[in-house]
Amino acid sequence: MKTFKIGEIEATRVIESESTFLPINKMFPAATTEAVDPYRHWMEPSALCPKTGRMILPVQSYLVRTAHHCILVDACVGNHKANDFFKPWHNLQSLTWLTNLAAAGVAPQDIDYVLCTHLHFDHCGWNTRLINGQWVPTFANAKYVFAREEFARAERKGGVTFEENLVPIMEAGLGVLVDSNHAIDDQVWLEPTFGHTEGHVAIHFASQGRRAVMIGDIMHSPIQCEEPDWHSIADENADGARATRNRILEQHCDTDTLVMTAHFPSPSIGYFVPGAKAFRFECV
Repeated sequence: MKTFKIGEIEATRVIESESTFLPINKMFPAATTEAVDPYRHWMEPSALCPKTGRMILPVQSYLVRTAHHCILVDACVGNHKANDFFKPWHNLQSLTWLTNLAAAGVAPQDIDYVLCTHLHFDHCGWNTRLINGQWVPTFANAKYVFAREEFARAERKGGVTFEENLVPIMEAGLGVLVDSNHAIDDQVWLEPTFGHTEGHVAIHFASQGRRAVMIGDIMHSPIQCEEPDWHSIADENADGARATRNRILEQHCDTDTLVMTAHFPSPSIGYFVPGAKAFRFECV
């Protein structure tokens, strides 16, 4: 668990898991053996398992404490949740995430806002938890802020993730639908970053002249800094995701904007800098 500062803002990674994921050539259709070989010297073993060719991928939230609010960004997979995308994440029964949240000095009732970059199951799972056979909001005192376009996409799609992770929030009156450029205050705001999903947003933080951005699933691996045109199988609009990825890389490359990633291997935070071919992720 790593805590870092953005001016007066304090942010902490709250990790649910970090382990091997899909083989890289399954996640990225363009990632042939020959295409990946030039990057193995820095990807292995922290970002890519040399024995299996599987990506090393964390699932994590960011706990962000500003002068005014205690904010949770993304809510991981959660316990007892159904999914058919990645079997090891199906019906988890682990206290790791709640334990790590407590270790950061925060209880669920202390959260003021829950912000989701998007509503895929591994980013909104802890929105709810199972109590006496019922899905109830985990963060009973929080406003759950959803980009309007993203919520509408999830509602149209329906299915178990929507029913388990979102319907109970709205029924409890805790859900707030906002525009994709909504500002919580002058320190926290959303930016439309469509492509991975129809309503995906990045989340910006600023304090005392320092800036950071949580990019969600604009990218899943640091190899996409070197190969920004590589889309993932989870991108719902590959062309849109590619355009957004290139825009965000160009926008923040060689700046002092700290980049907070969802799925880059630990330490998961760093800066975009120029690379030999395109860009590179420099961890801090």
